[in-house]
Amino acid sequence: MSSSTVKTDAQGLSAEDHKNKGNSALQSNQVSQAIEHYTAAINLDGTNVVYFSNRSAAYLKKNDAVNALADAESCIGLDPNFSKGYSRKGAALHAAKRYNDSIAAFQEGLSKFPSDAGLLNGLASVQKDQKSSSAPAASSPFANLFGPDLMTKIALNAKLRPYLNDADFVQKIKTLQSNPNAMETMMQDKRILEVFQHVVLGGMGMPDMDNDEPNDKSARRPSPPTSTSAAQAKKAPEPESMEEEEEEEVEEVFSDTLSPEEIKLAKEKKDKKAAVAAKERGNKLYQAKDFAGALAAYDEAVQLDSTNMTFLTNKAAVYFTQNNFDQCIEMCEAAMEVGAANKAPFEDRAKALTRCGKAYQKKGDYATAIEKLKAAQFEHHDKETQRLLKTWELEKKKKDALAYQDDSLADEHKNKGNAHFRASQFAEAVKEYEEAVKRAPKNAAIRNNLSAALCKIMDFNGAKREVEVALDLDHKYVKAWARKGEIEMLLKENHKAMDSFRKGLEIEPNNQACVDGLRKVSAMVNYGSATMSEDERKERAAHAMADPEIQNILMDPIIQQILQDFQHNPKAANEAMRDATVRKKIEKLIASGVVQTA
Repeated sequence: MSSSTVKTDAQGLSAEDHKNKGNSALQSNQVSQAIEHYTAAINLDGTNVVYFSNRSAAYLKKNDAVNALADAESCIGLDPNFSKGYSRKGAALHAAKRYNDSIAAFQEGLSKFPSDAGLLNGLASVQKDQKSSSAPAASSPFANLFGPDLMTKIALNAKLRPYLNDADFVQKIKTLQSNPNAMETMMQDKRILEVFQHVVLGGMGMPDMDNDEPNDKSARRPSPPTSTSAAQAKKAPEPESMEEEEEEEVEEVFSDTLSPEEIKLAKEKKDKKAAVAAKERGNKLYQAKDFAGALAAYDEAVQLDSTNMTFLTNKAAVYFTQNNFDQCIEMCEAAMEVGAANKAPFEDRAKALTRCGKAYQKKGDYATAIEKLKAAQFEHHDKETQRLLKTWELEKKKKDALAYQDDSLADEHKNKGNAHFRASQFAEAVKEYEEAVKRAPKNAAIRNNLSAALCKIMDFNGAKREVEVALDLDHKYVKAWARKGEIEMLLKENHKAMDSFRKGLEIEPNNQACVDGLRKVSAMVNYGSATMSEDERKERAAHAMADPEIQNILMDPIIQQILQDFQHNPKAANEAMRDATVRKKIEKLIASGVVQTA
């Protein structure tokens, strides 16, 4: 007894594994990595149209239209009924600025999937770019409009149906179906012109001549709200949006006019029309906050047409408004299954995934919510969804950081860090202190300890950063002022070190670390210059000149005059030095090495 096994590569990964890794890489904008995974999936299973479709999308994102087109052609070759294949082909040709070929590709797809949002949007986009670039219009724009169901559409139209009794008219329609280019020669027949206006173009730009159901369209127009209801509408919270779609006009047909297949098609269209009517009734009930009635109407729509995912998506909206998020998620997932089985437009699938993500977010499951939004963006990119995705990612980051905080665990890691520090295991100490900071980010003492450990591994900039955070948390933390002064001395920022030690002494005048630090930095300023070479002095002065504080002091006109007086009028300079503010600035220039003393 044999059993089938899934083919894997040397790493033990299947084609689906590589596809999923490719999707994740593409969503993370790692395009080259995504292409590698899709290629690995194709090598394992070259019959799966989805792998070629995804790789085509990746190539297009990489601006490689040639390879994107090759994969799109492979999609269509493997499965001519795969709508995304035509979208990929049209997009690749669009990127290559082959506008006519791109339009033809989208139209070929629309002949099979007339309501596909991706194909419609792609066609509109390439036509817009073609127009702006002054490229010639695509040829034979009506090549795919005379489909095999044209006879049925004529039979369903009360005005056109009698023409089917004329054999000559029927023959002309069949000729148009086989050769659309013959349309120009047949337009002299007014009946053909009416067919073109009412059926092929859907009555576009023409007055409605069919009055069999005069109240149907007027019933769909909502009556203008009264002033009272308008005021209430402003106060009410905005409900979840409902998916809308165009209705098809289907009139009663007779068995003596149509074949059994056409009768079946007509019944399906009538059921779909009734389903849309039930959905619209549900939308009105939803707006009126009659949620039970809305759910019943949507259930009726589903029974009439089980292939339309928007009915289930609307049910999910009701559950969302009722804060029944589990039911909302379940309904969104059911909608996605229906959409995938019936090749629903990508935009509709994206809406279901977005609504599902919102339900997970309301439940506090940000990880799943973010994954749903990423999946929605993969189906159909939307700017509003992208903004929501970025917001949730930031919220999740903050939430995760907050959930990670634990004072008791912070103390535990701090004590471990202290033990490593005393044992001169400074790298291990840094690791423990960093973990303690994550557990208690507002603990100034832990930040100060981390700063000390970073000094030991010669990361002075990191040490300064951490001690400054400690002082932001506790401005009167004298140990941190002393630590900051020591680090600034190591960075040869003597003027800043003097300030740090003095600020510590203002808080605790007898603090020994600050007293010793100030004496040490003063000695470096007074005697260190004497032992420096000329190059060392220049390097020290250049380092100080990069400090914005030093730059501001030097730009002060009063300080500039005093520096000149030291050379030409020492008496005036000494008189100016009696001012505490001036003296402090001059001392800072001397400490930084910008001003040299004898």
